[in-house]
Amino acid sequence: MASFSNYRNPNSNRSNNTNDNNSNDLKANIRESRWIQPEQWQSSEIQEKFEKGNISFSEIHEMLQKLGIKVQKFELNKILETHDRNKDGHMSKEEFEDIYLKLRVEKDPGSTWGRSVKPTAGGLDRFVTTRRDANDDVDSTASAVEQKQEASGPYHSVLVEERVWTANWINQLLVDDAHLNLRTSPIDSQDAQALYKRCQDGILLCKLINIAVPKTIDERAINLNLSKQDIFRQSENLELAINSARGIGCKVVNIHPENISKAVPHLVMGLLWQIIRIQLTSEINLKHVPGLVLLLRDGETAEDLLKLSPEELLLRWVNYQLQRTQYKGKQVSNFSNDIKDSEAYTYLLSVIAPDDTKPPVGLGPLKESDLRRRAELMLQEADKIKARAHITPEDVVKGNPRLNFAFVANLFNTYPALDLPTEQVPEAGVVIEETREEKTYRNFINSLGLEPHVNYLYSDLCDGLIILQLYDIIRPTTVDWSKIYKRFNAIKERFQKLNNCNFAVDYAKEPLRFKMTGIGGPDILEGNKTLTLGLVWQIMRAYTLSILQKLAKSSTPIADKDIINWANDKLKSANKTRFLTNFQDQSLSDSMLICDLIDAIKPGSIQYNLLKTSGTADAKMDNALYAISMARKIGARIYALPDDIVETKQKMLLTVFACLMASDMNVVKS
Repeated sequence: MASFSNYRNPNSNRSNNTNDNNSNDLKANIRESRWIQPEQWQSSEIQEKFEKGNISFSEIHEMLQKLGIKVQKFELNKILETHDRNKDGHMSKEEFEDIYLKLRVEKDPGSTWGRSVKPTAGGLDRFVTTRRDANDDVDSTASAVEQKQEASGPYHSVLVEERVWTANWINQLLVDDAHLNLRTSPIDSQDAQALYKRCQDGILLCKLINIAVPKTIDERAINLNLSKQDIFRQSENLELAINSARGIGCKVVNIHPENISKAVPHLVMGLLWQIIRIQLTSEINLKHVPGLVLLLRDGETAEDLLKLSPEELLLRWVNYQLQRTQYKGKQVSNFSNDIKDSEAYTYLLSVIAPDDTKPPVGLGPLKESDLRRRAELMLQEADKIKARAHITPEDVVKGNPRLNFAFVANLFNTYPALDLPTEQVPEAGVVIEETREEKTYRNFINSLGLEPHVNYLYSDLCDGLIILQLYDIIRPTTVDWSKIYKRFNAIKERFQKLNNCNFAVDYAKEPLRFKMTGIGGPDILEGNKTLTLGLVWQIMRAYTLSILQKLAKSSTPIADKDIINWANDKLKSANKTRFLTNFQDQSLSDSMLICDLIDAIKPGSIQYNLLKTSGTADAKMDNALYAISMARKIGARIYALPDDIVETKQKMLLTVFACLMASDMNVVKS
């Protein structure tokens, strides 16, 4: 549902420039492309339509369906507007090809690598793939049947500069890891296949996730010292990595262990970038940098900063710092066109560099008129404060938004230059970060690949669109989208959002049958925290149970007692001595029963000598981290955190056992 990112606020600064220069810049920075041979989509019927001239918008939806592209009409409308170059409500053959290729990229499920990657001119790694079956439901096994296409099938591409940067960044981040040996054997950034091959055994991915979000994975759960022939244990690591990435909010829809073991470049790169992005932005918040309050605008509070994406925060930071200099250029509003001339960067470096930097960081690069040479001189200034971050002059001049975002994020993390006077330090009780519960729910939503990305639950759910999309995942066709506002008129915005929120409440009552006592549309619109969290919890629970229901091929919903009965039957069949009474049982806090259940699902998986029996808080936390990691390793899509188990949070424990039940059903099915 990519078009939702354009629905949030048509009056925001996130405008789409359509002039030729910007269009060319966009094309130059496409991160993933697919070339479809003409005979694959230009059927005789479609050719006949275009022989009569341009076709109207009303015909597009049916034509796309015939080509296997499933897209809802309300999604299509916005896309059509952006592709209608003449603004005449009709589409030429060329425009139709553009929109078809765009939707093919967005809607096509995962692929697996079919041929060797070869660097090509123009900064792209191109490669042929074989297609995965379109059947990729929540109950599908990751290794479903794959059907090979002809050699004329789709091509994918990855920008060479992004692959090179990623390899260099990982070499730097994990240089001291004892198991990866990157100091003596770094990833060769000039080898088109080296990065993907180093990810095949899952160890690097697990280590990278722990750098991004420490203590996400218990390293005792990682299979280390693997041989290339140990495919099964490599697959376990990949399962652990993918499910852990899901747990920290990465979009992993249609990414499966075999995609990574077969080194599918665009999928591996997509996952790596998401993890690295989380690593780069993990400390761009008030908890770690209280001085961010200096970026507040009139009428804003500290909590308003939580509503901003990392990109928006960094842009505010850049412009705040530029205001402290003699910079006369325009305000920086993106990490592509606005930074290509290196002027903003040069001034930014001069103001954030420590006063004792020797030699000092200066404005010398601005004397150079050639943009590429200027970019190199600017990066040499960044080198003085060890903040070049593997960026090249070409990355700057081309305006690669991903790599320039990484460059600025690294600058912020190294030299935020936001010294805060004592009187401006946020008072105790001021909201400066998400609660654990909020973060868990946000990660759950983002992992499902919905658009737009959720930065802060209460502000990003207040228009009802994310909630309604979630309903349609839980129970397809629940929402009548013809009654929902996807874009908002500035004058009627509140009314239109309230309309969506009222429908969100109505659908929650029927057909989803949530408990909605005291919850109304205005509560969602106003971001009532308690009531919004209550609704999101019910959504998460319903999503988890809907997976169980599909796996069980049951016509009736799965109840809590069904999960308890399954768990006890499983434990009994494995001759375990602990049994589950309810999800409030305080004895669950040591994770012993959870580990027993994991071992019952996959005999021999738990190393009981690693479990701690002292009963201390630290021992329980270690056991919980190990239990969650092992559960993810056997395929359980767990979002709960170790604290949830130790504190015996009933709601999250329910999801832990439900996910284990789903994992067991998948094992039985396969």
